Amino acid sequence: MKSVLLAVALVAGLLTGCAAGADEAKPGQVTIAASFYPLAWVSRQIAPGALVTDLTRPGLEPHDVELTFAQTVDLAKADLVVYERGFQPAVDQGVDNDAEGTTLDVGPVAGLQDFASDPGQVDPHFWQDPLKLSAVAGAVAHELGRIDPAHASSYDARAAALQRRLVALDRDYRTGLAHCARDTVVTSHDAFGYLARYGIRVAPITGLAPGAEPTPADLAKLQQLIHDDGITTVFSETLASPAAADALAHDMGVRSEVLDPIEGLSDATEGQTYLTLMRRNLAALKEANGCTT
Repeated sequence: MKSVLLAVALVAGLLTGCAAGADEAKPGQVTIAASFYPLAWVSRQIAPGALVTDLTRPGLEPHDVELTFAQTVDLAKADLVVYERGFQPAVDQGVDNDAEGTTLDVGPVAGLQDFASDPGQVDPHFWQDPLKLSAVAGAVAHELGRIDPAHASSYDARAAALQRRLVALDRDYRTGLAHCARDTVVTSHDAFGYLARYGIRVAPITGLAPGAEPTPADLAKLQQLIHDDGITTVFSETLASPAAADALAHDMGVRSEVLDPIEGLSDATEGQTYLTLMRRNLAALKEANGCTT
């Protein structure tokens, strides 16, 4: 059935003049389709010689991504699809209907947890915990070694090097956030729950959906929290409108800064990497919460 669906898509693309994808793999080159930026970044670190396609284009909010024809073909033809089931429904559908190669759902590998504010609702933003992303790196290397056994040792070695950097990042977060005047951050949406590992509590303006509108009751609770806890900063983010965060900060007379959920890159973060963005977030958290080392 998958082959039939893909063939139909290919014919439709030819009839409409659509190209199959921006890049074509070289003979023998491993191809990887990663559903959003952190997974694409990990894949490129482990397999720099592979053709890696990020199914979430820079500047787009990954929660609501819809696959283009070209992206559907890239997913279908990929030797390995790295994705997180439940985070991007369009990608889940593409995997179920079209994927011909190996698929890796990183959720079970990372060990997803529920939102602290909504038990029973899984929080997909595991990459805020570098050690969870490290576990995913190991799984990506393992699958690539099965697909391309001639280079398995190279994948393992690069994954090990990446894991050392992620362990160092985890250590910096633990030490950098160990002694803080405050432990609560107000953010645009609930994308930072895994920072609980470092003693951070998150008070989101909205829930999982970045574009949702807060209710007057929600805003009143946040205003009281900011007042009672002496919170100095309200954080907006890069891929969603800062209007709600900016308005709340203005009303309370506190700063409005950016805390990047690192779901994808934008014009403002072009040239950055997961590691540099995580360290930028750490500096912002330390400043907002009055942390000392």
